[in-house]
Amino acid sequence: MLDPIELQLVTGSLRAACEEMGVVLIHSAHSSNIKERRDASTALFDADGQMVMQAEHIPVHLGAMPAAVAAVISETHRAGTSWILNDPFAGGTHLPDITVVTPVFCSGELVGFAASRAHHADVGGRLPGSMPADSRRLEEEGVVIHPRPIDERALAEITSQMRQPSERRADLRAQIAANRVGEMRLSVLAERLGATRLREATDAVLDYSERRTRACLASLPDGEREAIDVLEAADGELELHLRAVLEGERLLLDFTGSAAQHEGNLNCPLAVTRSACLFAVRVLTDPDIPPTAGAYRPIEVRAPLGSVLNARPGAAVAAGNVETSSRVADLVLSAFGRAQGQGTMNNLTLGNDEFSYYETLGGGQGASEDADGPSAVHVAMSNTLNTPIEALEREFPLRVLEYALRRGSGGRGRHRGGDGVVREIEALTEMSFSLIAERRLHGPRGAGGGGEGLPGRDSLDGEALAGKATGTLRPGQRLRIETPGGGGFGDESAQR
Repeated sequence: MLDPIELQLVTGSLRAACEEMGVVLIHSAHSSNIKERRDASTALFDADGQMVMQAEHIPVHLGAMPAAVAAVISETHRAGTSWILNDPFAGGTHLPDITVVTPVFCSGELVGFAASRAHHADVGGRLPGSMPADSRRLEEEGVVIHPRPIDERALAEITSQMRQPSERRADLRAQIAANRVGEMRLSVLAERLGATRLREATDAVLDYSERRTRACLASLPDGEREAIDVLEAADGELELHLRAVLEGERLLLDFTGSAAQHEGNLNCPLAVTRSACLFAVRVLTDPDIPPTAGAYRPIEVRAPLGSVLNARPGAAVAAGNVETSSRVADLVLSAFGRAQGQGTMNNLTLGNDEFSYYETLGGGQGASEDADGPSAVHVAMSNTLNTPIEALEREFPLRVLEYALRRGSGGRGRHRGGDGVVREIEALTEMSFSLIAERRLHGPRGAGGGGEGLPGRDSLDGEALAGKATGTLRPGQRLRIETPGGGGFGDESAQR
């Protein structure tokens, strides 16, 4: 048994190692998507593949990363040999998110894994940026990397199928470097404690997270709660259902009755749906609980195979990871009486043979019972930054004409929802574009009598665009994105 001081020291050591991995990855990367937007995540695992700590990076990455380690854990591991994958149905989320997993040894014994995941600006496919709004098969979205060892030959083979291969290689090497730091820190901890004592220590951290999560769940009122919401597919709305059953220290999140697998790309692998659920529970409990696999033990997630929330292998998933995951988080938070945030990442990809650019845009967060919602923030499953105007205009043939708050877009209430943003850009050369966004038809809901936030809207040279749109920008054309505001909280009249 670890005493409380030892427990905190080990927890702090693991957390610091994960954060250091993230710093190395971000500072070593070449693409603006990682070095500026920080669309990357890092974590450490024990020898059984249980996540023993993660850095506070991208929620949709981290809750799903255990599936990546599970996809390679049964392989034969050797010191110095890392694994790479992005297959959404074998440990991945969507194809641009590439995961590198590195085994960690101490005195010849496997003691754990270091893992990093990063969204690459391009992974091949028929459109620059590898996020087509209208894909119907996984292969359209880019190269599918089944779990395989990574060496120079594999690196060259994989990146040769992508646009700007030198940038892809640089970013993958940054991930490998980040993993080496995690490997070093975990192996040093194993040398100091001994492999057996390290396992006892990480087990204690997992158990500690579980106890705290159970205590938080037990403090919430028991009962069954329901929530219904929709995804705004191009061919009609897809309804999602949630039944949340809280019994003492355990929580069941059951999505039976949700829409069947979609012919487009709003589908989720089960790992993404689970990731969104775990993020929402983290919001509902105590964010100071160490983010480990132990914290998730009291939670059961059910989604029928063949539904949009548990798609079968081969389904297109580009939007599922970013948009459907946001709606899953909305459902869980709504079931527990929270106002909704913007509920979309407002995904924009631009590119041609010379460059690939991807970003997500912030919007309004939902208000709470004691405060207004923040404005112009990345909400829920996205925890990235924006691309600074200076970096965007320096690296890409783009000009930013406006970047401002979308004032008044937050929902009314005793506490107002946060406002969205306006981002208008001008193309300086010909390029393709793909826009994948939600909450264009239905505004984020308020709670406790609060009003809805305004839906988002998009336009090209002043002409309205659908929330899922693909096309070509010619020099001088202007693309304008106005993101949703968050829902308000409470009856506005109650504050008078």
